[in-house]
Formats: sequence, structure tokens, C-alpha cells
Amino acid sequence: MTNERVYPGVTAPISTAESSEREKEVTVSLMDELRRQNTFESEEESRTREIVLGRVAALVKKFVRTVSLTRGLSEAAANAAGGKIFTFGSYRLGVHGPGADIDTLCVVPKHVSREDFFEVFEPMLREAEGVTEASGVPEAYVPIIKTKISGIPLDFLMARLALSSIPDDLSLADDGLLRNLDERCVRSLNGSRVIDEILRLVPHVQVFRDSLRCIKLWAQRRAIYSNVNGFLGGVAWALLVARICQLYPNAIAGAIVSRFFIIMYQWSWPQPVLLKQIDDGPLQVRVWNPKIYPADRSHRMPIITPAYPAMCSTHNVTASTQMIMTEEFKKGAAIVDKVIVGSASWSELFAKHDFFHKYRYYLQVIASTGNPDLQIKWAGTVESRIRQLVMKLEFVDSLTLAHPFIKGFDQVSFCLNEEEVRAVAQGEVSDAIGKRKKEDIEGKEGASPVYSTTFYIGLAIEPRPPGAIGPRRLDISYPTTEFTKLVKMWEKFDELTMGIVVRHIKSSALPDYVFDAGERQPKQVHKRTKAPGKSSNGGSDVPNKKRRPDSPPKPSAENDTASTPTPRPFPPAVEQSGSFAPKDPNMKSPQLPFGENVAVATGVVGAH
Repeated sequence: MTNERVYPGVTAPISTAESSEREKEVTVSLMDELRRQNTFESEEESRTREIVLGRVAALVKKFVRTVSLTRGLSEAAANAAGGKIFTFGSYRLGVHGPGADIDTLCVVPKHVSREDFFEVFEPMLREAEGVTEASGVPEAYVPIIKTKISGIPLDFLMARLALSSIPDDLSLADDGLLRNLDERCVRSLNGSRVIDEILRLVPHVQVFRDSLRCIKLWAQRRAIYSNVNGFLGGVAWALLVARICQLYPNAIAGAIVSRFFIIMYQWSWPQPVLLKQIDDGPLQVRVWNPKIYPADRSHRMPIITPAYPAMCSTHNVTASTQMIMTEEFKKGAAIVDKVIVGSASWSELFAKHDFFHKYRYYLQVIASTGNPDLQIKWAGTVESRIRQLVMKLEFVDSLTLAHPFIKGFDQVSFCLNEEEVRAVAQGEVSDAIGKRKKEDIEGKEGASPVYSTTFYIGLAIEPRPPGAIGPRRLDISYPTTEFTKLVKMWEKFDELTMGIVVRHIKSSALPDYVFDAGERQPKQVHKRTKAPGKSSNGGSDVPNKKRRPDSPPKPSAENDTASTPTPRPFPPAVEQSGSFAPKDPNMKSPQLPFGENVAVATGVVGAH
């Protein structure tokens, strides 16, 4: 017993065996496929990232110095105040691909406020060399500034420490740094602290990285990689892969990926996924504990961060998104099983999602403005509330699933008059508007661009009971009305310049831009979509650049329809997809190899 190796994790490993020869072979083919799929960045891009990060580090010091001087500090004190950046996320994990953003934490001293971050640092970013965009979202769960520098996208978070200056050799490992910080700063700091702990707690870092590259690509292709929309974000996927690595400490990537799908499909949710036991710690900060906090008990798929204070990285998961991910685990397990026996290739695992072919009805959520910078903020605010709409839709009778797509679709439409502006904001983009270019409206009175972002939610509808006759009514007026009220509560919402529309459409009315070239099936009959104002929406406030506060729009049938949404009957139809119906009778429930027991990993563990 004295020679027994101690492995990281809250339970013993399921197996400490080495990978088989076949698992080694499929790992080689997996890495070849990941290279073919362009998941590794070039050396040139890698160098550009390093240069950009060097410039950002200097800019953060300049920001801290500027604010320090406005607070009355001397030149010497302002120069000594410091400021430091830490990377985290996929870049820090070493699994980023071409074009991936760099998650960057700006650590500042106590006299620099969060308001300074958005009111001073964001404008400084806009003026910096090579910056093509910069947009802050201060109301986000973790307040953020999104920017692009020399083609490299960066997401900036800020943490203010209870220190008068930030030394260049600062380490974030000390739990004491969390003293006297607000919750937003603790969350921001933990991005970097969590990555440190993940890399410390996996048996073999390179095996973990290779496995995570595979799972990330799979989740992105299957459209289930999005924390904001109720799926899993990068940290949660990393934590799941890290846990499988702990359970198979001597396995290589092919074996880890195979076990990942089986174990995640069989996992006993809401049993939490933990990389280490939860520490209570010395500070008065909240630690994830479902025994104490009702909100923690509501988490459907708790995946807990290992750095103190422990947090749930998956609080956004809803009943619908959990069902969707569980089915994807099952499909993934079946494909990898075929890869290992030689009857399938890895490329099949990375097949594109079928979201826009899967449902008969969809909801469109259209956010619009007349200004590109404002649009980024408005669309980001609307997107951050989409999961609230999904959760409300889950309570609608006859809906078995509300499936949010993981990104919005941006469009710029060049409109000649007010009527076209209103139509575009309602989602009605005619062929003439769609083909029009910027130069076509220049110098024309009353003409203006409309910037819109459209989000989609697939609706899976219960099959009609046997013997039922006549059209069914699916009343989504309450969820959509409540959702539009919610987004309009944003403190910067301005009904004169921002539009929000929610409406349902048939799959046949989906716009071409949601499909890749050649992907769309030819339509048998082209039907016109409903005219503007006729949509089943919970609020169709349309942006109007020309409208002045002292001249409100005249009442109209459109406005009446928008303010008092009415349920619209869905034609009689049996929903044949979504909610995993009909299920594939040939797809068996995935099982671990003989002698391996998933119960070892899902034994009772929990918060202290």
C-alpha cells in the first residue's frame, strides 16, 4: 500500500491502465484530423498575439497612470501604481485555434474603479494603434470589453485589488488577494485562477490539451458551445475533459475522448463535477453549496470551478439545453465507438449541426438600431437575456423543447425610407433591400442604414394526441411579451433608436443566410412571409432615427398589434424532430468497456 500512487481527483480513478494499441492508433488519426480541421494557429499568428499582448500590457499601465493622476496621486505614485494583465481561457490553456479571442484580465489597484474601466480604458482602446472595434458590456454577469487589435479579438475583464499598487511580479495564487473585493472582481480574478488549478490537477497536461481540442471542435460544430445561451462555455468543457483525464490518468487522447462521451451521457446530474473537494476558505465570500443556497440547488448540470471560491460554471443551463447536450453525448459516443472499431472516421464526429433543418417552427428575435457601435451593445444585451426567454417557453403547453442557436446573424440593410426601416426591423428584408449597397442611398433624403442581429430558437412541438382534429393554438404571447419587457429594462434602452421584435416563422421561411452554400433544400413553393406588424411578437418597437421625442408616432394597426400580441394558431402538424423524436432505434445506450464502472466517478461527493 505504501507504494500506491496518489492521483488527483475527488474519487479514485476508474482505470489506471495504459491505452491499448488500437487507442494509440486512433489518437494519431485524431491529431491528423484536428490538423486537417485547422484547429492549430500558424506561427505568424502566434507571434502577432504576443506582440498585441505586449501592447495591451503597456496600455493597461498607461490607463492606471492616467486614472491615478486624476485621483490626485503624484507623478511618482502614478507611475508606481502599475497594472498587469493575465491571460486565461483557451489561450492560457493552450488549446486556442486560428482567430480565437484572447481572454485577458486587467488587474488594477484599489483607486481605479469599474467605471474608469468603461469610461477611460474603453475610449483609450478605441484610439490605440490597430484597434478596429471596442465595445463594453458593463451590465454583463462578468462585465467585459470586447475589442479587436491587429486582427486579434480580445475580451477584457477587470479586477480591482485592495492594493495601492500592482507589482509586475504579482501572482494570483494567493487566496488573500480576494479580501475586500466585490463579487464581480472575484469572478473576474477567478478566470485566471481556475485555469491555473485545472492545469495543476490533470495528470498529463498534453493529453488533456489534445483531448480538449477535440471536444471543443465537436461542441462548436454541434452548436452546443455557448455559456450565454445555456450550453457550456470554454471553462465548463475544460473541466469536464479534465475530470475524465483524472479518471483515466494513464490514458491518451483517443481513449479520453471515447470515455468522455460515455461518462457524460451516464452522469447522474445534478451530481456535481468536481476536480477537487470544495474548500470553505478563510474569507467571507460565497462558495457553491446547494445545501445552503437555493439558487445552487437549481443548477441542472453543476460543473464546479476548482479555485477558491468554488463557483458553478454552468448556472445558465436550462431543461432544454440539458436535453440537447445529453442527446449529443449519446450521438458522439456512438460515432467514437465506430471510429475505434474502424467503421467510421473522426471527421464524422465533427459533422455540422442540423439546427436549421431540425424544427418546423422557429422564433426569430430581432434586435436593431441605426448605429453600428450601439448595435453591438444592444445585440449583446438582447443575447444575454435569450436564456430567460427559453426558460419561459419551457412552461408553454405543447412545447417539448426550446432550442436556442448559439449565435446571432448580423445584417446591414440600406433603406430608402421610413417604411423600409420599419419592415427591416420586423425581419422583412425584400430582395431589393437585400441587394442595395451603401452607395445606393448616399445623399438621398430619408435614407438610412439599419443594423440588425437576429437570434433563433427552434420550437419542438408535442405530436397531436390521436383523434385530435382542427388546428392547435400555441400561445407564446406571454413569454415573448415578458421577454421584450425584460430587455427594455436595460438602463440604456431608448425606444427611439432601438428595436426588438419576436416572431415565429416556419422553417420554409428561414432566410438563406442561415445556410451554407448548397446546404438549403430547394423550396417547392415560395410563400411570402407575413407583412410587417402581423407577426406574433411580444413587442415590435422599431428604431426610428428620424422620430423626435416631441413628435411620437401616430397610432396605427401596426402599433396596436405590437402592443397587444395575440396567440396565433399553428397549422395542424406532427412535429417529427427536436426533443429527440423520433429516436433512432438503432442507437444503443453507450456503455464503458467491460471492467470499467462509471459509478466510481459518480459516487456521492459534494460541498462540505
